[in-house]
Amino acid sequence: MRDLSFDLSALSAFYEEGGSPADVALEALRRARAQAELNGWILIREEQDILAEAEALTSRDRAELPLYGVPFAVKDNIDAGGLPTTAACPEFAYVPAADAPAVALLREAGAILIGKTNLDQFATGLVGARSPYGPGRNPFDPDYVSGGSSSGSAIAVSGGAVSFALGTDTAGSGRVPAAFCNLVGWKGSLGLVSTRGVVPACRSLDCVTVFALTCSDAAVVAAVAGQYDAGESFSRALPAVPPALPGWTGLRLGVPRAADLAFFGNPHTPALFEAAKRRCTDLGATLVEIDLTPFLEAARLLYEGPWVAERTAAVGDFLKANPDAGHPVVRGIVEGGWKFDAVDSFRAQYRLRELAQEARKAWEQVDAMLTPTAGTIHRIADVEADPVRLNSQLGYYTNFMNLFDLAAVAVPAGFQPDGLPFGVTLFAPAFTDASLLALGASLHEAAGVTMGVTGKTLPKSSLAMPAGDRIELAVFGAHMSGLPLSGELLARGGTPICEIETAPHYRLYALDTLVPPRPGLVRQESVGAPIAGELWSLPASELGGFLAGIGAPLGIGKVELADGRWVPGFLCEACAVATARDITASGGWRSWTMRKSA
Repeated sequence: MRDLSFDLSALSAFYEEGGSPADVALEALRRARAQAELNGWILIREEQDILAEAEALTSRDRAELPLYGVPFAVKDNIDAGGLPTTAACPEFAYVPAADAPAVALLREAGAILIGKTNLDQFATGLVGARSPYGPGRNPFDPDYVSGGSSSGSAIAVSGGAVSFALGTDTAGSGRVPAAFCNLVGWKGSLGLVSTRGVVPACRSLDCVTVFALTCSDAAVVAAVAGQYDAGESFSRALPAVPPALPGWTGLRLGVPRAADLAFFGNPHTPALFEAAKRRCTDLGATLVEIDLTPFLEAARLLYEGPWVAERTAAVGDFLKANPDAGHPVVRGIVEGGWKFDAVDSFRAQYRLRELAQEARKAWEQVDAMLTPTAGTIHRIADVEADPVRLNSQLGYYTNFMNLFDLAAVAVPAGFQPDGLPFGVTLFAPAFTDASLLALGASLHEAAGVTMGVTGKTLPKSSLAMPAGDRIELAVFGAHMSGLPLSGELLARGGTPICEIETAPHYRLYALDTLVPPRPGLVRQESVGAPIAGELWSLPASELGGFLAGIGAPLGIGKVELADGRWVPGFLCEACAVATARDITASGGWRSWTMRKSA
């Protein structure tokens, strides 16, 4: 048990062989407690509470829970019901009555919360060293920073205590810790994961992020947590068919021109980035040098412009009333927001629009871009001696992304001679998240690195592109993009292609007895109608495993599309719909569920 990796494929195999969630929970607790010297945790939950949740899972259908018995952690600026939220400021602490929506979705999917993790106070920093709970120490060398602000979440995953952890990202906090701890860090499109129940840093830019051991794991978590939240004004729904990037073959990949690269005196990271670029070309990408000037100027706006005042809006009044509660560096940054006025804000917004227009020229040349996640890594002592300048260096490649509404995934890319990790980031316009995770899986595998600090080799990912021969699969219910079971397809390397309609020979029925609810598609020649759905692409090697997990009365057969093609797709046994509600007139499952929710 002590050698069990907590990546999702290993846990799934463990449960297939009869392992219990309670055993995993106890091992997660043991590992979390063993990390005390790294200052990764602010609070570890009581053992009896965790075990009660784990035991309750055994009465549920594992096939219906994509995160069955999966231990996870939450950055302590995100609410977990009944546990204090401190934002790394004990005087600020409050106890929420309910989970943040993102946390609630994960727990409903079977994940087991182990505890709350350390951070740069009020999520202000990229170093992880600005906390009264101690600096987050790098699991590869405790003299070095683990990256921030989501330091504790990265430490918990890298050290193997949990399978994944939630962080937040305003300026790079979901990516820099991933690079420094040899992890995948997914920073989704703005609003894709609800930020309700999160102590804001810059509310208009904040993202809830995922740290995981693999891109496949991150994709599963993203599919569960990435649900539209009508109670959050900054939430955005995933498009019915999200934009898809090409696979590696044919991918136009932007890379910084030499003049825009910065490694801040590190003698090892330039070669590591060049090696990552070569791996991209080996995978089939065409590299295109890009002028990063508008991106880098936008990055400077985040801390040198009036967006600092958003941090002041969030916690400025609290720190004014409680000056001794703030970390000196954090308090200085937050207090700096008071100097900006409305005129400054509008002028900065106008300049950001101008820079976005300039940056758009780059996106006309490329599909996605690749940069180092951070050009270098620093010792904790050096950061404490020079906190602002060294912190700024770590945001060089990250600060612009949320201002420009980009999606990103940070992946491991090798090690320096001293054993410290190095990472790179793939990014592209909003809602390309699934494609970026698939590309990231291939790049991570090509790097040949282990997961976290555990020494475990990276399992071969079915999410990676290229994935060999692929088949098309028509889906009409909960497996469609953004719906509860889409993660099953994403985890197997599936990518959405387009919206479709069937030929006018089918009827759709609501199978409310299934959890989550799903429709049944039945062919009825004489009284049928066209039914809306989606066409996905799935690696042929994954079809058998996917079929094995489909429960009765659903199955896969040939479905006739409106254009005359016959493709594999979901069908239902006719006998199962005899008493089910006919929802054919609704326009499809997505329309039906939206109307039902309304």
